[in-house]
Amino acid sequence: MTVLIAGAGIGGLTAALSLHAAGIEATVVESAREIRPLGVGINLLPHAVRELTELGLGDGLADLGVATAENVYADRHGRRVFSEPRGMAQGYRWPQYSIHRGELQLLLLAAVRERLGPGAVRTGARVTGFAHDPEEGERDGVRVRVLDRATGTVGEQDAEVLVGADGLHSAIRAQLHPNEGPLLWSGIRMWRGTAKAAPFLTGRSMAIVSDGDAEMVAYPIGRDRINWVCLVRVAEPGPLTGDAGWNRAGRLADVLPYYAHWALGWLDVPALLVGGDEILEYPMVDRDPLPSWGSGRVTLLGDAAHPMYPVGANGASQAIVDARVLAYELSAHDGLRTGPARYEAARREATAAVVRANRAMHRDGGRGLRELARITDTYRRATGSEVAALNARPSLTRR
Repeated sequence: MTVLIAGAGIGGLTAALSLHAAGIEATVVESAREIRPLGVGINLLPHAVRELTELGLGDGLADLGVATAENVYADRHGRRVFSEPRGMAQGYRWPQYSIHRGELQLLLLAAVRERLGPGAVRTGARVTGFAHDPEEGERDGVRVRVLDRATGTVGEQDAEVLVGADGLHSAIRAQLHPNEGPLLWSGIRMWRGTAKAAPFLTGRSMAIVSDGDAEMVAYPIGRDRINWVCLVRVAEPGPLTGDAGWNRAGRLADVLPYYAHWALGWLDVPALLVGGDEILEYPMVDRDPLPSWGSGRVTLLGDAAHPMYPVGANGASQAIVDARVLAYELSAHDGLRTGPARYEAARREATAAVVRANRAMHRDGGRGLRELARITDTYRRATGSEVAALNARPSLTRR
């Protein structure tokens, strides 16, 4: 079996590693001409760390990331309102890691090239569409159209399964669901960056600080760097007009005025914003869950399948779990024929629950920090990430 994966992000690369571990041939097609460590910090929750550890990447994660020990909710004066342990301190068998997204991507890329071969990831090539008749059954595969960005030519590549892991603006999703309409904007504008700064609180704490329409999340990601995210309500929710790119440059002058008066004591927020090398700006968007993801031998994964608000720190983690479940289902004895449908049945409603839970957490967080214990407990139940359930769940690796 040959699986073609569109997109060499965290989900696509994890899918390639998982398929290889299951004995399934996979290739990855990536639009970027060079995969570089772009982006800022993300969090890998224990259910994702478990999957990457089972792929043999636990030591690499420990070297790159910071094992988050607690979430601390506070007001702009630094007064602690609520806190909870995280990762192994919470009772999970696996840590929660705060890590630079680009460095995690390079860790996955190196593993793919080492295990699958140096040609397993084709860069500078964009999947633009596919031809596939799901009624043809097991006889025919998928014919994938691939644009070579260097020459501008479009060629065709055959695969037995096509996985759209091509992100928020997925060409594969657009072909599968052509009348979906624009992204849905929360009304929140986000700015993100990293800066060299001294550790705060335990040195492994994540801080979530709120003041009216402005909120900030900050956490260490290793090498004396603090990742920060500023979220400001600037409009009412509604369909997005304009760009939703993840790597658009932002301006300090646009975000600093909202935070210049903050005085936490244990973290100098204005200095943190001023001290960053680069600021990224984008709207906080998602989409309504789909009634179906794919068709026949074509399916979706990660942001292409279920874009979600980042409030639950769960987007990358859900993409990793997608990848593992996909490999598990395709490695069954009739995986080519029924694997994509079984994968979707296992993951579509589960990820829809995360999309809805992230929206609820975003709304509830604005109603008052006193409810945070209830909100976070509800979130874990809704997203299937309760401690006992994850610790007891069987492995997704077929023996």
